[in-house]
Order: sequence, then structure tokens, then C-alpha cells
Amino acid sequence: MTEMLPTVLVPGLNCSARLYAGQIPALWQFGPVTVADHRRDDSMDAIARRILGHAPPRFALAGLSMGGYIAYAILRAAPDRVVKLALLDTASKAETPQQTERRVPQIELARSGRFSEIHELQWPFFVHTNRHGDMALKEIVRRMADETGPEAFLRQQRAIMTRPDATPMLPSIHCPTLVLVGDGDELTPPRLSHEIAEAIPSARLVVIPDCGHLSTLERPEAVAAAMVEWMHW
Repeated sequence: MTEMLPTVLVPGLNCSARLYAGQIPALWQFGPVTVADHRRDDSMDAIARRILGHAPPRFALAGLSMGGYIAYAILRAAPDRVVKLALLDTASKAETPQQTERRVPQIELARSGRFSEIHELQWPFFVHTNRHGDMALKEIVRRMADETGPEAFLRQQRAIMTRPDATPMLPSIHCPTLVLVGDGDELTPPRLSHEIAEAIPSARLVVIPDCGHLSTLERPEAVAAAMVEWMHW
């Protein structure tokens, strides 16, 4: 049997523990599974410090989208504690002015008491085009937003907008690394995952077909299978 290894899962922007509901049972066979709370701080380094304060001494680390940005901060702070790394539907570069500009309408809604409307703005970009009519999935995404709330959402946006460029650190990552992306991800397109996988010496790239940005929810079984394989590396 594979040696027991705890796993720490980090959700994305406006996402809660529900993001990993389809992977937790598969990962649990390898050891305790924790979903990190990334709602209480407004910088990547502060979020990383809080997560490390509650994490096991050594663990496998997975993050989706914003969770990937947090994973880089965790690696910067405590590289020896991360035994395995999974970067799901994420990027390594810093925020661009264009990306920040696209965040402004959502930030204004949250500040003006119209947080519930943000879900409708995010939905078309969160999932593959063939899932836009999936009301059950849309309800899960809405509930995750409710579980985040406007104050935490604003803190998360500040952290994302001020994140450092993680690209220079990629060649220094030597733990077994899974880089996974949906082939129809519009927010962090597959080319970004290709670049990450090429830069990390130990990385393997998995592209999930017919899948958008929220791969763990859209194709839970395929993502779980890829993560189980990763735990055996």
C-alpha cells in the first residue's frame, strides 16, 4: 500500500469546499484530506501563512485557479513541506491590467450590496460552453458564492490582483507535479498550463476533454482519476 500522505486542497475565487466534492473520497484513501480556508486574508502570502499554520508537517498540495496562486505562495514559504503538487486550471503569471479591468464590475457589485448578481457574470466563464444550460451545476456554483460572501470575495480579489509572477520559480519545483486543465477553459486557457508543465521539470500535463474552468465539478471522475494517479507518482 502507498505510504499515507495527507492532502491539502485549496479552492478558487468565490469557491468553497464543494469544489472538491468529487475528489475527496478518492484522495481520502491516501490519508487525511483538508480543504483550506482562503477567505480571511487579502494577500497571497498571508493566505499561505494561515494555511500552513493549520496544515500537516508534510502534505500533497492541490489548488484550482486562485488555489494555484496560493499554492505558489505556500511553496515559496515552505517548499520542504510540499511532497506533491497539483496545479488545476491555473496560471503562473502576475495579473495584467486587462484582467484587473475585467474584475472591476464584479468588485463594484460586491461593494454596492449586489453580490448575488456576480454569480451570473461569472457563470459563462466558469464552465465549458456545453454546460451553460446545466442548472444543477449552476446551483452548486451559486451556493459556493453564498458560502464565500462579499467581504471574503473582495479580499480574494485583492489577493489575486496583487499576486507576484510565479513563472521564475517554476524550474525550481522538483516534487511530482500534476498540471491539469479543461480543454475549453476560457479563464486560464490550456496554453498557460502547457507553459507551466514545460517549465516544471517533474510535471505531467493532463488535458480534460469537454471541460471548462471548474474541472473538478464539470468532470469530477476524470479529475479524480488523474489525481489518484498523481498520488502514486
